[in-house]
Amino acid sequence: MDALSGILLLCLAVGVYVVCSLYLLHNPLILHKRKRLEFYCRHISHRGGSGEKIENTMEAFTHAVSVGTEMLEMDCHLTSDGYVVISHDSNLLRQTGYDKTVSSLRFQDLPLYKERLEVTFYAGHYSTGKDRKFVLLEDVFKNFPNMPMILEVKENNDLLIRKVSGLVKQYHRESITVWASEESGVMAKCNKQNPSMPYMFTMRRGALLLLLFYTGLLPFVPLGESLLFFYLPTIINRTYIPEEAILKKRFVVYLLQKLTMRKSLFEHLTKRGLQVQLFVCNEESDMKAAFDVGATGVMTDYPTVLTNYINKHPPPPPPPVY
Repeated sequence: MDALSGILLLCLAVGVYVVCSLYLLHNPLILHKRKRLEFYCRHISHRGGSGEKIENTMEAFTHAVSVGTEMLEMDCHLTSDGYVVISHDSNLLRQTGYDKTVSSLRFQDLPLYKERLEVTFYAGHYSTGKDRKFVLLEDVFKNFPNMPMILEVKENNDLLIRKVSGLVKQYHRESITVWASEESGVMAKCNKQNPSMPYMFTMRRGALLLLLFYTGLLPFVPLGESLLFFYLPTIINRTYIPEEAILKKRFVVYLLQKLTMRKSLFEHLTKRGLQVQLFVCNEESDMKAAFDVGATGVMTDYPTVLTNYINKHPPPPPPPVY
């Protein structure tokens, strides 16, 4: 009888836990204060819109803003003479044809981008432009003082992190500039250097987020992050050809799709005031898929295409902030 009573009590406890977890998943503000970001961006330009102009150039950023982007995404490196420069790659071979690293060159000695540059997330497609110069982060801040930006720190470099933070403070951009890094160690340094800036989930924290979601613990756990960036899995091996061998396996991509693209997860995060941005969507069908699954924003290499899509298919208005 005692064993039976124990089993019944355990079943009751599990039942109560499941009911509470499901209820709080849909009503998270009972336990958590809603995050209040200074921006709500549906339209994000990846590397400034690298499909329509040469990536990360001032021409790309200017063009993306002119066609209606609401946020610019870019990557930061440090030159040998201490300038924060916008560049996706540390080694310049892909972008310029020169096998040199950004950190080994002075800013004035950085080569020009190639005249034609393949779009990383749209295999077989190329961009061109009149502007082929690398640009300083400070100049981007000067030219677009009110534009929200995602800054991915590409190196575990304390000086780079300090300089990025210093520029953000100098131009009073803490509330509209997002720390981004896939590495938890780098993100910890970024948050310590400037804790007033919103920040994204790292790879490790993203994996933990999924674990919390599937175990039902997510509604009970506070989250410091303000944004979730993630691949739209259906672009993998179609518009985006990954270097990682594991991502070339169809079953792995299928599993990634099933595990990560959960509308209930995205709705929960959105109710808590986080923003969910899926990337890199370069075709209208992918933009539709991202918004349909619950993304609050889409990151693209083709800002004109995304603007046209949003004009034709307006997403619902942002949730009210109480």
